[in-house]
Amino acid sequence: MAIKERLKNLRQLMTQKKVDAIIIPTSDYHQSEYVGSHFKAREFMSGFTGSAGVLVVTATEAGLWTDGRYFIQAAHQLEGTTIELMKQGEEGVPSIEEFLENRLKSGQIVAFDGKVLSASEGIDLEQRLSKKGITIYYSEDLVDAIWIDRDSYSMEPAFLLEEQYSGKSAVAKIEELRNVMREEQTDVHILTTLDDVAWLLNIRGNDVPYNPVILSYVMVTLENVYFYVEAAKIDEKVKQYLAQIQVTLKPYDALYEDVTKIAKDQSVLYDLTKVNYAIYKSIPVEVKRVNKINPTILAKAIKNPVEQDNLKKAHIKDGVAVTKFMYWLKTNIGKIAMTEVTASDYLEECRKAGEGFTQLSFNTISAYNANAAMMHYSATEDSCAKLEPQGMLLVDSGGQYYEGTTDVTRTFILGPISDEMRKHFTTTVKSMLNLQNANFLYGCNGQNLDILARGPFWDMNLDYKCGTGHGVGYMLNVHEAPNGFRWKKVPERNDSCILEEGMVTTDEPGVYIEGSHGIRIENELLCKKGTHNEYGQYMHFEPVTMVPIDLDGIDTNYFTTVDKARLNAYHKLVFETISPYFEGEELAWLKKITREI
Repeated sequence: MAIKERLKNLRQLMTQKKVDAIIIPTSDYHQSEYVGSHFKAREFMSGFTGSAGVLVVTATEAGLWTDGRYFIQAAHQLEGTTIELMKQGEEGVPSIEEFLENRLKSGQIVAFDGKVLSASEGIDLEQRLSKKGITIYYSEDLVDAIWIDRDSYSMEPAFLLEEQYSGKSAVAKIEELRNVMREEQTDVHILTTLDDVAWLLNIRGNDVPYNPVILSYVMVTLENVYFYVEAAKIDEKVKQYLAQIQVTLKPYDALYEDVTKIAKDQSVLYDLTKVNYAIYKSIPVEVKRVNKINPTILAKAIKNPVEQDNLKKAHIKDGVAVTKFMYWLKTNIGKIAMTEVTASDYLEECRKAGEGFTQLSFNTISAYNANAAMMHYSATEDSCAKLEPQGMLLVDSGGQYYEGTTDVTRTFILGPISDEMRKHFTTTVKSMLNLQNANFLYGCNGQNLDILARGPFWDMNLDYKCGTGHGVGYMLNVHEAPNGFRWKKVPERNDSCILEEGMVTTDEPGVYIEGSHGIRIENELLCKKGTHNEYGQYMHFEPVTMVPIDLDGIDTNYFTTVDKARLNAYHKLVFETISPYFEGEELAWLKKITREI
C-alpha cells in the first residue's frame, strides 16, 4: 500500500473518530531510541526509516519533523508522499506544538497513543493546547486499525548477564536504588526504560534490533520488586534466578492496572521524560509524585572496574576485526568487485569471528563518497554504490560482546581524493585527537569540552549538525545518557551531566558536504582521574578504540607538531595492543599503516 493510500485511510478513520490531528512518534512503550518492528508506526505511515522523527497528520496536511542527521535522507524518502519535511531546529520551522496551535481551533481534538508518548511530552501538549480549547485523545492506537499485517510483539527469550561481566549483583544495584528512594522519601519507583531494567536486573534480551534488551517494566518498592514481562520469554534458569533475588514476575501489561492501585498515602519516584503518558494518567491523582531522572541512568553510565576491564577486552577484539577489514578493503579495492553492502557484510563476518560477539550494536553505515554526506545513510542491495579505487568509504559500525558495546567510525581512502577532501580528512583527525587528549578539571561536562573538537571546523566556517559524542552502554544501548559532547544544551538529549570517572563517551567529529563527501573519525573514550593538586581534581580520557586511522588521507601541512605527536602516540598504542593478533603480510601491513609521520 502506497503512503498516500495509508494517509487516506488514516484520515477516514480520523473523521470517524472526530479527530482533527494525530501525532505518530518514533517510539515504543518505553521511549526507546530503536524500536522493534511492531512499533514502527511512523515508518509505516511515512516511509521515512530514520531512527528519529515525528509524523503529524491533519485533515489536509502532513509533516515529518526530524533533526539534522536525517535532513538529506528524509527529503529523499518523503518524495511523492505529500508529507512535508520539517527541519527541526532550523530557522523559521515551527515546533510540533506551534504547528498544531496554528492549524487547529477551539473544540478540536488531537490524538496520539498514550503508551508511545512520554508523560512530559503529553503534559506539555495538554497544557499548551488546552489554552486554545483543544482536547487530547490518548487511549487508542489509531494506526493499529489500518495496519493490517502489523507484526506482534517480539517474543525472544531473556538471558542472564553473569556477574563476571556485569561486575555487580542485581541485589546490590536494587539496594543502591532503594537508598536513593529513601533519600527522596518515596515508596515506589516506576522504571520503564528497557536498558535501565536490563542493567538493574542483570538480564538481557533480543526484543529491539541491536539493543540486547527485553520488553518489560519494573516497579520497585522498599520491600518488593515486580518485573513485568511476557512469561513465555522467561525460561527455568532465569525464573530461578529471579526467585533467588526476590523479584516477582507479572504479566507485561499488568503494570497499567497495578499503578492504579498505588495507595493514596504513598509517594512515587519516576522520570516524566521516560514514563509514558498512559502510565502517568493511570496513577491516582492523590498519590504524591517526585519527578527525577531515573537513578539507574547515572549509576549505569559509571562503569565499574570489572566493566572497564571487560570493555577494553571487547575493544581489542573489535579493533582486530575492523583492522582486518581495513586490510582486506585497502589491499583488494579495484581488484575484486565491492559494494557498500558487500563491504559491510565482510566487516560483520570479521566481527563474528571474535569470541563473545553476539550481534551488531547498530545497523552498519557503509557510505561511499557523496552517500557519506548523509550522516545516517543506510545502503541496500538494490541501491548501494559500487566501490572504486578512488574517493572515500565511511564505515560507522559496532558490536555487542559479553564484555561490552563498541562503536567506531573510520573513513578509508580508496584511491585519489581532492585537496579539499584531504584538508577535511586531516581536520577531522585533528579535531578527534584534540578532544581525546583533553586534560580538564572535574566538574566539566561535554559542553565545556565540545569546542576542542568543533573549533577547527568553526575556524573554516564549517560545522556538523549533531553532537560530537554520546555515552555508550555496557552490552546495552549504543547511545546512552547522561554523558555526551555537544556545544549547546538540548534538554531532551539529557547528555550534559558532569563527566565522571568510568563514563564512556564517543568522540566523533566530522564534515558532511552534500553531493560530494562525508568524513567521520570516531573513538570511544574512557573518563579517568588524573592529577590532583591545589586547583582540584584533573580528569582525562583513555582511548579504548584500537583501530588505525588511514594515513593516506592525511596532509601534514594542516597538522602542527602537537597533532603529529598525538597521532603517532595513538598509532603506537594501537600497534602495541593489536599486533599480537596479526602475523605475516597482515602484520607487516599493520606496522606500515601505524608508522610515525
